Formats: sequence, C-alpha cells, structure tokens
Amino acid sequence: MSTTQTPPVLAAELAQAWADIQRYHPELPDLAAPESLIGESSSACGHELSFERLLHEAVHGIAAARGVRDTSRAGRYHNRRFLAIAEELGLDHPEEPHPSSGFSLVTLSPEAKRRYRPTTERLQRALKAHTAATAGDTARSFRGPAARHGSSGGGVRVKAVCDCGRNVRVVPSVLAQAPIVCGGCGKPFRIPEVVAAS
Repeated sequence: MSTTQTPPVLAAELAQAWADIQRYHPELPDLAAPESLIGESSSACGHELSFERLLHEAVHGIAAARGVRDTSRAGRYHNRRFLAIAEELGLDHPEEPHPSSGFSLVTLSPEAKRRYRPTTERLQRALKAHTAATAGDTARSFRGPAARHGSSGGGVRVKAVCDCGRNVRVVPSVLAQAPIVCGGCGKPFRIPEVVAAS
C-alpha cells in the first residue's frame, strides 16, 4: 500500500472535516470544492491549510448563509460580526483587532481542540501525506506568477463554467488535480477554450 496520498484523497479528508463541523453547526453550507483550498493561501485567512483554517472558512460560510457581511476592505478586514460567529464555532481571538486584517487571527479554543481532536488528527495525517507526495516538485515546476513574486494569492484564477451556465473562479492547477462538480447540474466545471480573434 502506498504511503503517499493524492490530492483527491486530501480533498476527501477536507470534505469529511467540513462534515464534522456541520454536525455541530447544521446551518453551515456544503463545501462546494474542497480541492480549491489545496494550494490556496490568503494573508487574511491564514497561510497554511489546517483544521484551524478550515474552521475559519466555516465562519465565512455561516456568515454567508445568514446574509451577514463579516469582512470589508476586499475581504481582508474581519469585523466584529465575523468575531461573533467565530466564537460560536469555538475560536478564540486577540482582544484588539489587527490594523489591517481585524479579527482574522483566530485560534482553536481548548473546548474546540477537544471536540475536534479526531478530525484534526485525521486531517494532519492527510496533510503530511500530501506534503510528502508533492515534495518531489522541482525548481523547474511552474507555480504561476503569485508564487514567483511571493504573493499570497496562490495563483491566477480564471473563470471555469459548467453546462448549466454557472461559473467559478479557480486556479487552473487546482482544477487539473481533480474535477470540481457543479451542485446544480452535476457536470464538472471546465475552462472554456479561448477563440483567437481573426
């Protein structure tokens, strides 16, 4: 049996961890594309993929479900409405907001650590295996302009569409790892061919 895991396995573990959060917070919407979190980073939401970051993203999911505007400044500043939902999900926070990112720097409370210990341990194993599996990338591997310039964007996102006309913005390398399936029509999102102007 192989000791390495492929991105689809990590995506499945992310989906399971999300489902574990939903068990305690049923209003949390489904995670449409767990693959989109792999290789993504944001200075406001955390650089590393971890259960803590997943819980942070769940706060945004619940805020969206409730119609609550939890950030400003193009999603960088996390306000007190974000903070209130973060507390519901078991996240601790600093007393004072960060000048540019607000209350984005949340951490697991002791109670949340106990509640989610099995989930956290399972996800950590999957992340370690994923890191080991992708460590063979060479300096010649193309990572996109964001990585070359040290930006936290995770790569340039392009529009991907499905058969029913819905679209998402995605890094092409993430879409290449595994299909992202539309919840409306059940078909995979694809990047449309660009027709050159004559």
